[in-house]
Amino acid sequence: PLSPAAVVGAGLGGSAAAYFLQQHFGPQVQLDVYEAGGVGGRLATVTVNKQQYESRGASIHALSLHMQDFVKILGLKHRREVAGKSAIFSGEHFVLEETDWYLLNLFRLWWHYGISFLRLQMWVEEVMEKFMRIYKYQAHGYAFSSLEELLRSLGGEAFVNMTQRSVAESLLEVGVTQRFVDDVIAAVLRSSYGQSVLVPAFAGAMSLAGAQGSTWAVEGGNKLVCSGLLKLTKANVISARVTGISLHSSEGRSLYQVHYESTEGQGSAFYDMVVVTTPLHPSRSNFTFENFDPPIADFPAAFQPSVTSVVHGYLNSSYFGFPDPKLFPFTSILTTDTPDLFFHAMDNICPVNISAAFRRKQPQEAAVWRVLSQQPLDKHQLKTLFRSYYSVQVSEWQAYPRYDAAKALPPVVLHENLFYLSGVEWVASSMEMIAVAAKNVALLAYNRWHQELEKIDQKDLMHKVKTEL
Repeated sequence: PLSPAAVVGAGLGGSAAAYFLQQHFGPQVQLDVYEAGGVGGRLATVTVNKQQYESRGASIHALSLHMQDFVKILGLKHRREVAGKSAIFSGEHFVLEETDWYLLNLFRLWWHYGISFLRLQMWVEEVMEKFMRIYKYQAHGYAFSSLEELLRSLGGEAFVNMTQRSVAESLLEVGVTQRFVDDVIAAVLRSSYGQSVLVPAFAGAMSLAGAQGSTWAVEGGNKLVCSGLLKLTKANVISARVTGISLHSSEGRSLYQVHYESTEGQGSAFYDMVVVTTPLHPSRSNFTFENFDPPIADFPAAFQPSVTSVVHGYLNSSYFGFPDPKLFPFTSILTTDTPDLFFHAMDNICPVNISAAFRRKQPQEAAVWRVLSQQPLDKHQLKTLFRSYYSVQVSEWQAYPRYDAAKALPPVVLHENLFYLSGVEWVASSMEMIAVAAKNVALLAYNRWHQELEKIDQKDLMHKVKTEL
């Protein structure tokens, strides 16, 4: 039996991994979860006027089945939807505006961009339909020892290639026009990843699926999923920063010594199995691996710095071409890739607890806006976007992989029972993608531990799963 196991990191990846490990190995497995910051990782909230707001990781796609499950199991609720309209701003004018009337939106898109819009939808749908196979595979206990194998089982070599070529290239290939890519696709990717249409096609498809599907969020804040899963698992959360892992062997099997630093000083503990869910990247964690032969290599990759400014103030609607603020109709502004534009997107955001009486502020009233940018906004830029403001709360974080920097996908298996979860972000970075990777790692760990090798990296799974049903 597996005795103690450790999970490094208590963000969504760590809490989901702990939950799935316990599901597969059973309640007797002892789980230690190490976290230096707060539980929830990047799913954080900020407080404005005694109300809490999501500072990032805000929406979850309707097809996110693991996230849906977590919410059900934990008895959490979907946050009430508050309608609003979006538009895409070029720095001079709006290139695309959403209206109240859905058919008119479609007609506008059609009028502006012709068949590109349909081709985009068909492309995204095809990717999503194949991606959804993962849930069937996982329900049957199948796991993959590398991200490439996982992608191959869903969509063949074409899926693996989608991590190596840009979304622009893939869309132009299926007949989407350059203009549609520059106006619409660029704006969506700037608002989700803070990057251009050069992000890989797979990551792009995931982000575009989120932009056109229905999305939801957790009442009280998405980070409640993390604390809820850890509580349910009865994991022992250790408030400490892991500095490294060294390999030892005892009676012919591997033992992993996890070294950590806490307010009490330095410590270490031994484990049969370790799952690392913090990014192994020099800019993010100074992590050392000792006694491994061959040595565990560094992952050459960079992260995209991203700045979230939560501003409580009066929007300067005339910057957007609306001299009368009462007439400003949008609650969400995306932007095209224009050199002078200093922000990626801005939203008029609602608190994480929405009462039945809640209504959005009128455009001429002070509201809470979340502005995403690459650099912190200076006084002049804030004055451009807001006539005046009461408060600005800035959080800078290494949000997403810098997709153009990656050459190959990181490994999932670092050593016999030592696994790496965060590499999945190089395929695509979303809450559901991390949950899928957590389930995969737990199944992989279980199948390897119990020598059920026929459940790992199986070929022709679609056929196998059909005959098993």
